[in-house]
Amino acid sequence: MILQAIVDPDMRFRDIVTGWPGSVNESSALRSSGFFNLCEKGKKIQLCKGKHLSESKSEFNKRHFATRMVAQRALARLKEMWGILQGTIWRDTNRLPRIILVCCLLHNIVIDMEDEVQDEMPLTHHHDPGYKQQICDYVDKKASMLRDKLTLYLSGSLPP
Repeated sequence: MILQAIVDPDMRFRDIVTGWPGSVNESSALRSSGFFNLCEKGKKIQLCKGKHLSESKSEFNKRHFATRMVAQRALARLKEMWGILQGTIWRDTNRLPRIILVCCLLHNIVIDMEDEVQDEMPLTHHHDPGYKQQICDYVDKKASMLRDKLTLYLSGSLPP
């Protein structure tokens, strides 16, 4: 399945298109995307195919390469974090686009939470001296089991 992704410098997914079978030409998938249509409304330029590039074109190529590297790192991190994307779920092509979307959203949330945690993290791991963990006396056993199964499923440790 094709995943078209636009990634920002912090590796957050800003736009994704998924659902196209892997057999579809990537160019066709791109041309049918909303992002492509937005770009088509903008200024068109002819790309030079020569080996001798001007300094500005050479600089553009360097920046384009760096941008691609950020996108590749974001995709690698997505696959590492969400093992479900590597498992048997690939056989279920009906649910896969939604699962990829959710994993991308969770990926972004994790990045946002890491930023907040790093900003607010105290330098010590000790709790206040009077802190006592609060435990709820009522536990819904079925909900607890479902939560645990969901955790295993999303981590890729449990088959669908």
